[in-house]
Amino acid sequence: MKYRKKYSGLLAQELKGILSDENIERLIEKPKFLKHGDLAFPCFQMAKALRKSPVEIAKDISQKLQSKNESDFDRFEAIGGYVNAFLDKSKAAAYILNEITEKKNHYGDYNRGRQHTVTIDLSSPNIAKPFSMGHLRSTVIGNSLSLIYEKCGFKTFKINHLGDWGTQFGKLITAYKLWGSEQKVKESPIKELLALYIKFHEAAETNPELEQEGRNWFRRLENGDVEALGLWKWFKEESLKEFKKVYELLGIEFDSYAGEAFYNDKMEPIVEMLRNKELLDESDGALVVQLEDIGLPPCLIKKSDGATLYATRDLAAAKYRYDQHSFITSLYVVGNEQSLHFKQLKAVLAKMDFEWADGIIHVPFGMMLKDGKKMSTRKGKVVLLEDVLKDSIELAKKNIEEKNPLLPNQQETAAMVGTGAIIFHDLKNFRMNDIDFSLEEMLRVEGESAPYVQYTNARAKTILRKAASPVTGVEIKLEGAAEWPVVTELMDFPETVIRACHNNDPSQIAKYVLNLAQAFNRYYGEVRILKENEEKDARLALVNAVSIVLEEGLRLLGIKAPEEM
Repeated sequence: MKYRKKYSGLLAQELKGILSDENIERLIEKPKFLKHGDLAFPCFQMAKALRKSPVEIAKDISQKLQSKNESDFDRFEAIGGYVNAFLDKSKAAAYILNEITEKKNHYGDYNRGRQHTVTIDLSSPNIAKPFSMGHLRSTVIGNSLSLIYEKCGFKTFKINHLGDWGTQFGKLITAYKLWGSEQKVKESPIKELLALYIKFHEAAETNPELEQEGRNWFRRLENGDVEALGLWKWFKEESLKEFKKVYELLGIEFDSYAGEAFYNDKMEPIVEMLRNKELLDESDGALVVQLEDIGLPPCLIKKSDGATLYATRDLAAAKYRYDQHSFITSLYVVGNEQSLHFKQLKAVLAKMDFEWADGIIHVPFGMMLKDGKKMSTRKGKVVLLEDVLKDSIELAKKNIEEKNPLLPNQQETAAMVGTGAIIFHDLKNFRMNDIDFSLEEMLRVEGESAPYVQYTNARAKTILRKAASPVTGVEIKLEGAAEWPVVTELMDFPETVIRACHNNDPSQIAKYVLNLAQAFNRYYGEVRILKENEEKDARLALVNAVSIVLEEGLRLLGIKAPEEM
C-alpha cells in the first residue's frame, strides 16, 4: 500500500491534467515477471491525448522520475509501453517485515467500512432435506466474505435464511402420515425424512392425487392447523440439530436462523405498500409489479389463488433487515440460477423508493455438479456434506499416523486439515465456475490445496521453534536476492484483501496464500535459514512474517492452521 501510493504520487506530479490521481493509482499493477520490477504503470490510455506512442510516453516519464532520485526506489525503467518501478530492496524488506512483526494478524486491516453493517444471507439449507455438497458453496463463500469484510472495517451480520416453508412441507406431512415412523425419524431424522420425500415423488408419478393431498396439508399448515404445525416444528427442530453438527465441523456460526416462515406475518404489509404506491397490476388474476421499463419480466407478488411467493418473502426480508440493521450493503450468496430473481428484487425495492435498494447485492456462484449434472434431492442424487467432511478428516488422520505418529493432538490437527481441504477446494476456484464433485480431488494433500499451505506454515513454525530466538526488535537487513520474491508476496497481501472485498471474491485470498507458500518453499530450498551469520535474525523475521500472513490468509477463508503436522 505504502509503495503503491508513493509511486502514484510521483506519477501524479508528471501527469497533472492528463489523468486523475484516482485513475493513476487504479492503473498501477504488478509486473508479470520479477525481473521487470515491482510496480508497473501502463501508458496506453494516454497515447491519444498526448499524440505519442505508449513507448515514447513511458520513456519520457521514466527519465523524469529517474531524475528525482527518490530514496524508496532503486530506479525507473521504460519497458514496452510501461513505466516500471524497482524498489530499494533492502529498505522495502525492512519496512514490510517490521510492519508485519508489529501488526501481526492485523497486517492488511483496512478501515474501508468504518463500522457500517453488512448483512450476509448464506447457506440457507432446506429443512427436512440433507445438508448436501450443493450447500457447501453458499456456506463457505458467505462465511469467508464475512471475515474479509470484517478485516476491511465492516460489521457483519450472518443470516441463515432457512428453507422452512412451502408446499414441500405439505408433501412431507402427507408422506409421514402414509408411511412414516416416529421412531425412525427420531433415530435418523434427515435420512428418514429424505426417504419419505423421495418416496412421495415416486408414488406421485403413478398417483397424481397425492399432489393434491400435499397441497391440502400445506393449506392446513398455513391456516395454523395444530397437527400440521406440530409436525412442521418437529421436522424443523430435528433438521436443525443435524445441520448444526455440520456447521460445528466447518467452524461456522450464524447471527440469525430466521428462515422463510419468520416472514409470514411481514408480507401483507409489503403487498399493501406496493398497492398504495400503485405498483401492483393484475395479470390473469395474479398480482405483479411491471418491470418492462428496465427490460425485466414482471415480478410475481401473489398468485391467482392469493398465495405469496419467494419475491414477496424476500421483499419483506430485505425491509426487515434494513429496519433492524441499517445495512450499507446486503449480500445474498445464492447460486447464479437465481440472478433474475435478485434483479427483480432490487428493481422492485427501487420502485418502492427505498434509497437503500442500491445496497442489495447478489453474489452468484456456479453449481456443484456430480458426474457433470446438478445434484437433485428429489431424485435422491445427493452427496452428504457431513459424510465428505468426516471422510476427509479420517484420511487426514491416517496420513498423520503414517508420516508423524508422535504428533500430539492428532484428532484436532486432522480436523483442521480435513475440513480445510474441503473448504479450500471450493474457495480456490473463482465462485462463478462450476465445480465437479470429486472426493479424491478434494482430499489431495499436495499441490494447490489447504494441506499444502498448512504444511508450509507448520514448517515455518518448526524453524522458529528451532531458532528459539526473538524476531522482534531485530535490525532487518536482507541483501540476498533469494528473499525478494517472498518479500514482494508479503507486500501484496493488503491489496489482495481489498480486491477480494471489492469483488466479493475469496478466491483472491486462496490464490494468494498458495503463491506465498510456493515462494517460501522455494526460498526454504535455496537458503540455510538457521545458518549463524549476521543475516540470521533478519531471515527469521522473514519466516515469522510468512507464518503470520499465511495464518491470517487461511483464517479469512475460514481455515485453521495447525502448529505442527
